[in-house]
Amino acid sequence: MLLELHVRNLALIERADVEFGEGLNILTGETGAGKSIIIGSVSLALGQKATKDIIRSGAEYAYVELIFSVNEERRKELEKLEIFPDENGLLIVTRKIMPTRSISKINDETVTVARLRQVTGLLMDIHGQHEHQSLLHISRHLEILDTFAKSRTDLLKAEIGETYQQYKKLRAILEESEGDEESRRREADFLMYEIGEIEEAGLTEGEEEQLTECYRRYTNSQKILESLSAAYEAVENDSLGQAIHQVNEVAAYDEELKGIQDQLYDAEAILNDIRHSINAYLDDMTFDEAELAQTQQRLDQIHGLQAKYGSTIEQIALALEEKKARLEQLQNFDEYRKKNEEKYQQLTEKMEKLCQRLSKERKLAAKGLTEQIRKGLVELNFLDVEFGMEFRKLEHYTALGYDEAEFMISTNPGEPKRSLGMVASGGELSRIMLAIKTVLADSDEIPTLIFDEIDTGISGRTAQKVSEQLTAISRSHQVICITHLPQIAAMADCHFEIAKSAADKKTTTRIRKLDEEAMVEELARLLGGARITEAVRQNAREMKGLAEKRKKEA
Repeated sequence: MLLELHVRNLALIERADVEFGEGLNILTGETGAGKSIIIGSVSLALGQKATKDIIRSGAEYAYVELIFSVNEERRKELEKLEIFPDENGLLIVTRKIMPTRSISKINDETVTVARLRQVTGLLMDIHGQHEHQSLLHISRHLEILDTFAKSRTDLLKAEIGETYQQYKKLRAILEESEGDEESRRREADFLMYEIGEIEEAGLTEGEEEQLTECYRRYTNSQKILESLSAAYEAVENDSLGQAIHQVNEVAAYDEELKGIQDQLYDAEAILNDIRHSINAYLDDMTFDEAELAQTQQRLDQIHGLQAKYGSTIEQIALALEEKKARLEQLQNFDEYRKKNEEKYQQLTEKMEKLCQRLSKERKLAAKGLTEQIRKGLVELNFLDVEFGMEFRKLEHYTALGYDEAEFMISTNPGEPKRSLGMVASGGELSRIMLAIKTVLADSDEIPTLIFDEIDTGISGRTAQKVSEQLTAISRSHQVICITHLPQIAAMADCHFEIAKSAADKKTTTRIRKLDEEAMVEELARLLGGARITEAVRQNAREMKGLAEKRKKEA
């Protein structure tokens, strides 16, 4: 679960340090106080796109840190991704946002944003204010079903994805081969020309490097001659002989001088070898303009082939084999096409069988998913709701099979189930998404769930039902919820107030954990608005007491 959140210099937040608890964590505050900034800071730490304008005015960077406590099951999942919590099961995620870039780290190891999302997706799920609108997109429905049924369908989907790539590639080859015979003849003629050009060149491995070395030596022969002649003269005119003579005169007087004498003899031998080597090189050195021209011509030929067929001789050889294979296909086109058609038919049959199996598994899983969602909707004050999933077969295969699936709902007895967009209001969509999130959370066992103002468009009895649903979820998950409804806030195990204040011509958002009396006062504010009377406070105390009683009875 999420133990701590630390924020620095983010939007209106100069500094915020929050210690979350188990169960239901509620965040409340006046409109515009910065409630969504708190959730936004968590989203940034999880890999959401960051812009430089979120850095607090006057600050050089913004910083967010999340500290998670990881149980043994999550540890095993993380270790599969080569992420290792410490010996106490703690995992620290940080993100530093600067004007030109951002840096993400997991346990002090810098990671990419994609890697960050992959890891934190195992630890936390955020349901944003407008996420329920995604239910209006039918493609999202199949994604939800596949998430629910992944233990039954993931391997099958992987096989379909791999087969589909082969199927699509072969289909493209067959479509390409629909060209007329004259086009194929022209292609074959051009291939024969290219094959002949490469083969006639007779390229050998390492040839280019050898020719380049020869060419460099030929074009710099004058400089080589001058430099080596000067070097020979310098070695020939050295005064090493005089040094040897002088040391020989005194070597008998001290044993240590014999060591110097030996070193001088060694140096003389080395210089003699150098003189012989320079002489030998100069004697063998020749310059033939015809040979230079021939070398240059051969290099030009090689570079021309490289420009057309590959940057190295090895790549040119590979291109030659590919062109020979293609030429053979064209010269035996009828046989080649027949083989591809047979393979395509086999892949089509395989795709059909795999897609049938996947569709069957999905339909079985859909019964369980929609029934669980329906029960969740009943708990959320949809009294006579019917909820199901309709399947349609696409006219073509995809990497995900051939299914198109859509959630269908009826909220009134006797009415047929229809598309969500035709029936559900914004508030109803929000509750449907809450029911879906509840089901998927139980399926995925994600430790921490965040709900950002899911109570939009609901009130009264429905709000009470939502609060009970959140409480039920919080028995097996840590829940963090931003709300403006007292019915939901009253169920808090931990309650945080978010407030905005101004000082020194700067606006700052702060967050504090409320004790029991402060919780009542915040509930009174939510109930009574601007004017809080003693009667409102009494009502708030009663609401909090009833909430605690319901939690104990549940």
